[in-house]
Amino acid sequence: MNKKKGVKTLGQFIIEKQADFPFSKGELSRLLRDIGIASKIVHREVNKAGLVDILGNAGSTNVQGEEVKKLDLFANEQFISALSSGGECCAIASEENEDIILVDNAVSSNAKYVVALDPLDGSSNIDVNVSVGTIFSIYRRKSLSGPAMLEDFLQKGTEQVAAGYVIYGSSTMLVYTTGKGVNGFTLDPSIGEFCLSHPDFKIPENGKTYSINEGYYVHFPEGVKKYIKFCQEEDASTNRPYSSRYIGSAVADIHRNLIKGGVFIYPTTSKSPKGKLRLVYECNPLSFVVEQAGGKATDGFKRILEIQPESLHQRVPMFIGSNEMVAKAENFMQEFSPAK
Repeated sequence: MNKKKGVKTLGQFIIEKQADFPFSKGELSRLLRDIGIASKIVHREVNKAGLVDILGNAGSTNVQGEEVKKLDLFANEQFISALSSGGECCAIASEENEDIILVDNAVSSNAKYVVALDPLDGSSNIDVNVSVGTIFSIYRRKSLSGPAMLEDFLQKGTEQVAAGYVIYGSSTMLVYTTGKGVNGFTLDPSIGEFCLSHPDFKIPENGKTYSINEGYYVHFPEGVKKYIKFCQEEDASTNRPYSSRYIGSAVADIHRNLIKGGVFIYPTTSKSPKGKLRLVYECNPLSFVVEQAGGKATDGFKRILEIQPESLHQRVPMFIGSNEMVAKAENFMQEFSPAK
C-alpha cells in the first residue's frame, strides 16, 4: 500500500540539501533558516497592516531618494536583526542603508558569508493591498579576515551561492536557489512553517505576457518601443497579441512569469539613463533564480550575472523571463541600438 506523501518543510529541505555544499558546515543552511524566520515576521505585519499604524510613509527618504514606508523600515529592521543574531553572516547590504552594515559580535567575526537584500520590494503598493516582496542574495566573502569590506559585495552575480525572494500575496511564498534548481515553499499559517509546494520550478520557454510600465513609453529606447509594438501585433502563428500585465512590484511580476511564462522589462529611460533597478540586491538575485529555472536575464545586450558591480547601489536595465521572449527583446535592442 502506498503511503500518502508527507509535507516537507523548508527546514527539512535545507538540511537534506546540505550535502550539496561540502565547503559548508551548516552555516548556509542556518543562514537560509534565519531569512525564513524574518520573512515570517514580515508576513505577519503585512497581513495585519491595515489594522495597525504601520501603513503610510515614515516621513523620510532612503539613499535612493525614494519615500520610505513604515513597513519598509520594519522589514529592514527584522531582516538585519535575524541575520545579525544568527551569526552566520559578517555583513549586510540593504536598499535602505547607504553603507554596508557590519555584524559586530564574536560569532560573526569569522562568518563566511555576506547578505545583500531589498527588504520590501514594491512598497509603494502597500497602501493599496497589492503584493510586495523581499529579495535576498548570499555571497561567500572575499576578504580573508577582519571586518567585511565593500568589495565582498561587489562580486559578479555568477558568484552567488544562494539567492531568492519572498512574495507576500494571497499566500506567502519563499522561492530560492543554491545553483541546483529552484524550489518554492508556501507558508502554512496554521503551523507557522514554509512547506515545499513548488519543487523544481521550470519557467516556460515562451509566454503570452509582457510586463512593463507603458506609461513611460515615450521615454523608452527605440528597441523597447519596437518590441512593445511587436507584442501588440496580431499574428496567430506566434499567439500574438500578448497580454500586458504590470503590477509594479518586480517580485510579483517575475513570480507570475516564472510560473506562467512571460517577460519583465525595466529598461533605461530619459529620466533614468542607467536603469532603475539595483544590480547587487535586485537584479542579480532575481536573475540567478530565473536562470536556474531555465530562463534568461540580460540588460538588453549582455547577461546580468556577468556584469561587474562598481558600486553598492548601482542601477542597470533588466530584461528577464522566458528564454524566447527575452531573446526576441534583445534582438530589437541590438537592431535599433544607436551604436549601430
